[in-house]
Parts: sequence; structure tokens; C-alpha cells
Amino acid sequence: MKIDWWTLGIQTVNVLVLVWLLKRFFWAPIAAMIEERRAVTQHTLADAKAKRDQAASAVDDVAKTRAGFASERDAIMADAHKAADQARAARLAEATKEATAVAEAAQARIAREKTAADKVWHDTSSQLAVDIAQRLAKRLDGTAVRAAFLDSLVASVRALPQQARQAMVANGAAVTAVSATALEAGEQAQARTAIDTAFGGQPAITFAADPALIAGLELRAPHLVVKNSWQADLGQILTELVHEQ
Repeated sequence: MKIDWWTLGIQTVNVLVLVWLLKRFFWAPIAAMIEERRAVTQHTLADAKAKRDQAASAVDDVAKTRAGFASERDAIMADAHKAADQARAARLAEATKEATAVAEAAQARIAREKTAADKVWHDTSSQLAVDIAQRLAKRLDGTAVRAAFLDSLVASVRALPQQARQAMVANGAAVTAVSATALEAGEQAQARTAIDTAFGGQPAITFAADPALIAGLELRAPHLVVKNSWQADLGQILTELVHEQ
């Protein structure tokens, strides 16, 4: 096999020229474009990573915010429950207080009404007893009863202070002897003598009748009253009965 060195040399030169041309006008632009594409790709990847990191941070922030919202919601709900419990307890206490006040007021009113009713019943019963006693006493009025009251009146006069008795006699005071029924002349004389003796002198005595006394004999003067009748006794009894409540 015979090698044509000129042809080989020319072809070699052609190959070298072709390689240089490819390198100069083809591979260099392509390499630059590839490098540019690589740089753009890296920049895009870096931006994507940064955005992914931002998104992850935003997700974390949202999670933290949601956790904060949940915690705040729980705190608000707890405060609301606590406030509701306190309000319910306050309303219950106020209602209990009002119910107690109403019950106490009702009990006090019932007690007052019972006391008033008892007093009315007691007063009515006492007055009825006195009325009955008065009606019975009127049947007993007679000479013997009047004589007994005269003795009682004389005892009451003698029990007065001596100065009071002497003043009645010395000043000539007008004294009225009042009986439930009009005394006969003999009874008046007997009463006058007994009263004069009790006073130790002779006061100016006049006689009068007052059915309201029921029975008895009383002395009435401007500055002296000696009560000695069933009216006075029954009135005293009624007063004592009323005050016994």
C-alpha cells in the first residue's frame, strides 16, 4: 500500500482547519450558550431554593400564628367560662339573698299579723269579759252592796295623807259623792256621817248618780278623786289584761 504523503498532509491541514473553524465558530458559541444556560439554570435553582425557603418560613410563621391563635382562643374561652361562672354565681347569690329577704319579710309580716290578730282577740276577749262582768254586777247592786262600797270608800279616805284630808275640811271644798243609783235620804245621811268621820271634819258634800259606775260610791272634788266602783275596778282589770300580752 502506497501512502500519498501530500494528499495526507493536505487532508491533515484540512482537518486542522476544520477543527479550528468548528472550535472558533461552533463550539465556542455553543460552550458560551451552554455556560449561559448553566448560569441561568443555577440562578433559577437558587431563586427557587430561596423562594422554597421563604415559603417554608412562611408556613412556619403561619403554623406559629395558628398556634398563637389557638392558645389565645383557649385563653379567651377560659376567661369567658370563668366570667360566666362568676356571673352565674353572683346571680345565684343575689337570687338567694332576694329569696331570703322575701322569706324574712314574709315571716315578719306573718308575725306582725299574728301579733295584731292576737292583740285584737285578746282585747276583744277582755272587753267581752268586762262587759259580761258589768252586766252581772248590775244585778247585784243593792243596799248591802252600797254599804260595802261605803266602808271601802271610808277606808280609802282614811288612807289619804292627813294634810290632804285637813285641806279638804279647812278650805270647805265642794265634794260630790257619786253612786251608781241615787241614794235614799237615810243612805245619804249615813254616807255623810261616815265620810265626815273619815275626813275628821265636815266638807261640803253633795250627792249625785252616775249609772256608768255600775256599782260603788266615789268622791269627786276639784283636786281630789277617790275611785271606788266596779267601773274603776273593771277598767283596771281590762288594762292589766291588755298589758299582759
